[in-house]
Amino acid sequence: MDKGHIGVDESGKGDYFGPLVVGACYVGQEHLAELEGVKDSKKLTDKTAISLAAQIKRYCPHNVISIGPAKYNELYEKFRNLNRLLAWGHARAIENVLEQHPADLVISDQFADPSGLKRQLFEKGKSIELRSVVRAESDIAVAAASVLARAEFLWRLKKLGEEAGMELPKGASQMVVAAAKRLVQKNGRSGLAQVAKLHFKTTQEVLSV
Repeated sequence: MDKGHIGVDESGKGDYFGPLVVGACYVGQEHLAELEGVKDSKKLTDKTAISLAAQIKRYCPHNVISIGPAKYNELYEKFRNLNRLLAWGHARAIENVLEQHPADLVISDQFADPSGLKRQLFEKGKSIELRSVVRAESDIAVAAASVLARAEFLWRLKKLGEEAGMELPKGASQMVVAAAKRLVQKNGRSGLAQVAKLHFKTTQEVLSV
């Protein structure tokens, strides 16, 4: 890595409960020594991701955007497309990092067509080169962004669980379905919209008698 650039990644996309979180992070040569151990958050334990996120925040220009379930459901109704919603979140996080540090390049995972992301950027981001690559997490800036997004997701999921009065599991497994059914019994259907992404097929399973 000879020149600093911004990496962007998300967490919570495949999780029924919890927010969708987008992280963006600028990494330059001057930050590398401080990012020992940073790698794709999927390869880290939750505890390690949380501790590394604190380290990244200390040294690197960064931004984290969290779209809580209620807002997510509202935006999904509007966009009707997860990739468009992601492009919107990625663009806002990138812009917010550019406010802190100039950059010519942004690397993202290949979640969608970069032109969709480009259209969502405001003036400050218009001239930036967007590179969408497969397995982008091998890039240190993308890995740092993925750790920031993961740590924020975990913290917010825990908080939502505390507010709902029960633990909310990660993912979209049968364990998640069972937890969601208990939640509906406890807090009613409207309670589900506060903690879950309703467009998932899981919702039909949860609400079927």
